[in-house]
Amino acid sequence: MSTPNTHYGPAAIGKIMREVRSIFFIGIGGVNMSSLAEISLRRGYAVAGSDRTQTALTEKLENEGITVHYSHDASHVAGFGAVVYTVAISPDNPEYTAALARGIPCISRADYLGYIMTAYKYRIGISGMHGKSTTTAMCGTAFLAAGGDPTVLCGAVMPECDSTYRIGSDSGFIFEACEYMDSFLDFAPSVVVILNIEMDHVDYFKNITQVRRSFASFAALTGPGGAAIINSDDKNIKLALGTYPGRIVTFSSRERGEDDEEDPADFQAANIDLSRGLPSFDVMTGGKIAAHIDLGVPGRHNIANALAAFAAASVCGLDPLRVAAGLSGFGGVGRRMQYKGKFHGADVYDDYGHHPTEIRATLSGCRDMGYSRVFCVFQPHTYSRTYRLFDDFASALRQADRAYPADIYAAREKETFGVSSEKLAAAVGEKAVYLPSLEQIAGSLAGEVGERDAVVVMGAGDIYRIFPYMGLEQ
Repeated sequence: MSTPNTHYGPAAIGKIMREVRSIFFIGIGGVNMSSLAEISLRRGYAVAGSDRTQTALTEKLENEGITVHYSHDASHVAGFGAVVYTVAISPDNPEYTAALARGIPCISRADYLGYIMTAYKYRIGISGMHGKSTTTAMCGTAFLAAGGDPTVLCGAVMPECDSTYRIGSDSGFIFEACEYMDSFLDFAPSVVVILNIEMDHVDYFKNITQVRRSFASFAALTGPGGAAIINSDDKNIKLALGTYPGRIVTFSSRERGEDDEEDPADFQAANIDLSRGLPSFDVMTGGKIAAHIDLGVPGRHNIANALAAFAAASVCGLDPLRVAAGLSGFGGVGRRMQYKGKFHGADVYDDYGHHPTEIRATLSGCRDMGYSRVFCVFQPHTYSRTYRLFDDFASALRQADRAYPADIYAAREKETFGVSSEKLAAAVGEKAVYLPSLEQIAGSLAGEVGERDAVVVMGAGDIYRIFPYMGLEQ
């Protein structure tokens, strides 16, 4: 059971923080929490925190002079003026309960992030069910190439800075905006990017109407003076933003035909070439070519991500040619078709995909790279998602030449749905093999793969534990 978000809002948190000199972060090793801890340190607060395990992120914080406790104990919060927590903690976490008992203000991560970002001139929130991390990192790369100095908070490691975050000047703030539990409604964007909208997080969202309503509320946070950059190829986005009060800027990765009746998007892909799986295309604006982009990351879906980043940079007045050059030099982010090495002659990739749409896009992009066969080791994430999207998962995995569904990663759930990866393998059909351990999966792959094959290891849980069995670094 998770701990709920607070919804104080920037003004109320600002009033609290004016009286505070020190902050304790519960779950400080998280991707976003670690960045907030460092930003707070740079703003003059005394900072400490706790997490269960030591990681590269916590070591980085310790190197900055932040004390990190690798246990949770009530004594840790003594003397601190405020506590920031991740909702992933249990409501009976001893630090959280001690802070409440002592009257120490407790603020959820999303709520605190919404307060932090108000100090920046422009605030670009990247949202959507898929592609947020890649597009956030693309935006950061594009802005840097055009001479900007943005602060960037991403959900994946960005190779350029070997971190999930980059702290820049107060001129700009680019952040990944997660829709789960409506966390993004605590933010304060001036520009929102919406990549796509469809059904996911079925333990929270009950239907697509609720999903669309949440994204509409997120976009409305910009106010009438803001902008929404939207994928015009996505019908759910159009339905969601029917009453948006600000400026709408559209992008489209669908190459237009002569018979298209609708006007082109504000930023339209044209002359698309997918040779070797790496997209090359022109960006059209106002009927003219504004720039050419040669992406270094595979998959047609990354055309849409790059267009979204290009549009965001353009809305902020950056030079289109320098932006395009930055996007052409973009090298991807961690766990998004990240090359891991060779296994019995096959190329191995690590990918975070955990939704049927992501599986299809990744496997399609991998096949466009010219491999003879594509193998997929997939770990479903949560029982509820696997159950509600079961048929879609089976259909998506049939795109692989061989699929190995690993046991479901429970995350925050217990198995009450009667679903399993063994049943998923059966639904996929003869292309799928279920084996009860990662070691067995690696052993089976060893007897099948060879030169000119690709193995995509995919999932949002701990599927990366298979890599040592393949002789690769975890």
